[in-house]
Amino acid sequence: MNTFHDLGLNEDLLQAITDLGFEKPSEVQDKAIPILLNSETDLVALAQTGTGKTAAFGFPMLHKIDINSRTTQGLILSPTRELCLQIANEMKLYGKYCKGLNVAAIYGGASITDQAREVKRGAQIIVATPGRMKDMISRRLVDISKIEYSVLDEADEMLNMGFKEDITEILSHTPEDKNTWLFSATMPKEVAAIAKNFMHQPQEITVGHKNEGSKNVTHEYYLVNARDRYQALKRLADANPDIFSVVFCRTKRDTQKVAERLIEDGYNAGALHGDLSQNQRDLVMKSFRNNQIQMLVATDVAARGIDVDDITHVINYQLPDEIETYTHRSGRTGRAGKTGVSMVIVSKSEVRKIKSIERIIKKAFEKKDVPNGMEICEVQLMSLAKKVHSTEVNTDIDAYLGDINSLFEDTSKDELIKKFFSVEFSRFYNYYQKASDLNISGSFDESRSGESNSKSTRYFINVGKKDGYDWMSLKDFLKEILELGRDDVFKVEVKDSFSFFNTENELKEKVLAFFTDFKHDGRFVNVEVSENRGRSGGGRRDRGRGKRRDDRKGGASSGGEHKKRRSDNKSKPRRSNSNEFASSRPRRSRR
Repeated sequence: MNTFHDLGLNEDLLQAITDLGFEKPSEVQDKAIPILLNSETDLVALAQTGTGKTAAFGFPMLHKIDINSRTTQGLILSPTRELCLQIANEMKLYGKYCKGLNVAAIYGGASITDQAREVKRGAQIIVATPGRMKDMISRRLVDISKIEYSVLDEADEMLNMGFKEDITEILSHTPEDKNTWLFSATMPKEVAAIAKNFMHQPQEITVGHKNEGSKNVTHEYYLVNARDRYQALKRLADANPDIFSVVFCRTKRDTQKVAERLIEDGYNAGALHGDLSQNQRDLVMKSFRNNQIQMLVATDVAARGIDVDDITHVINYQLPDEIETYTHRSGRTGRAGKTGVSMVIVSKSEVRKIKSIERIIKKAFEKKDVPNGMEICEVQLMSLAKKVHSTEVNTDIDAYLGDINSLFEDTSKDELIKKFFSVEFSRFYNYYQKASDLNISGSFDESRSGESNSKSTRYFINVGKKDGYDWMSLKDFLKEILELGRDDVFKVEVKDSFSFFNTENELKEKVLAFFTDFKHDGRFVNVEVSENRGRSGGGRRDRGRGKRRDDRKGGASSGGEHKKRRSDNKSKPRRSNSNEFASSRPRRSRR
């Protein structure tokens, strides 16, 4: 592998590299930098998060732009405010010896006037989020008509967040002969379409295989009942006393609730999601980088700006809706050559997703058991013993040794040690001595989707897209009115005027009993067991006629008699205010 001196970078950049302590380029840097320095070309680079992609495009851009010009020559688009600021700060560090360099960060949640003033000063490079950049272009506060280099960083995530139209609009204001460099962790068809539409014969480099997970990360999953998910999270944290982790939830609501509950139970935790102000997000990230927060609970979008090399664990409290997103999550750990662990807490209905993820990341998961109480007590006791053993003695305590020795004059060494460690051990022991086993049996085969799953029941319900539902909102409605855990309802499939969903068999009686003569806003909402256990809209049992209808005439594909019950009221049932995350303790001492 080359050294940075071998790549052909100028002396100003090499001096900054030395100051930063970079020794050898990463694989993506070693492949990308020579191509971008030595040719005017478009480039598609596929590499995992944490492999040094910012330097891979940052150094070539800084090498090639004209520092003496006040014209904007480089544009870098990134999906989130945090990542935008991170890239801008790194570009400034890389160009610290490039006299006259001005890098402007443009993102939402901050003063657009201040950002416009920064650009007007003569920003050779702009780092921006798509939404704010589009806004500033429409107000004629920026001019990107003369840029020579454009970068789409985390392209797959920008498309996942719905920025395709914004990106198209922004690039329409740039010269056709510019170079476009696209960097992405995964290569879904949407990213391939961007490359085809906006790039001319791009060169392509790949670090590892497309969509493959980091080689430095091991993957584990823990199978529990959905109602025990939070308890499992606490045990995994307690079993790893030095944990420094990101905990991923699917929604902003769940993220906030889990973080609040962890804090109530004494953990050093914080929440990071889109409902926080920019100032709040900055404070949370500062605390996390300073190790004041050990468990950062985050949504996928908010976590795009997390660039911390020492994260030991990623915990998937809930699996993402898009399987490819798991690659981004696990990439938060195992960075800068260090090792990391990605843990997944799953219920039976989710186990089938593990196989899908394995195919994408090309790595196998190890099924592990959630530690029992005594295992956690042992780990915590030995962790405390090691900390005591390695603690540097504070000589200021010498003045009090006489009184302390008198207090323990009749205490033997062994008894003193027992008393000392019992202070910490007893708290965990009292909490965990009667703790139940959270692990449940299950396998990929038992949880496969489709008709082979005999441990779940599939239902027909006479509401659908015309009532304003998609699969997520219908799942939330069913979960809340039935008072079930989020993962107790699965395989939700929404048609125009009806839908299907599954629960475990043991919930069958509860579901059918609840929907007996159930009305919402004066309209009957009917649920029946579907005879076809697959995911298609095939036949179902018709209690009204006692026989199966012909699918083409009146079966589930047309809604049958249920269609006649439809009213003109298409409002969704109201959500309840039930607290899904009722608190439980005892509290954990803050570390």
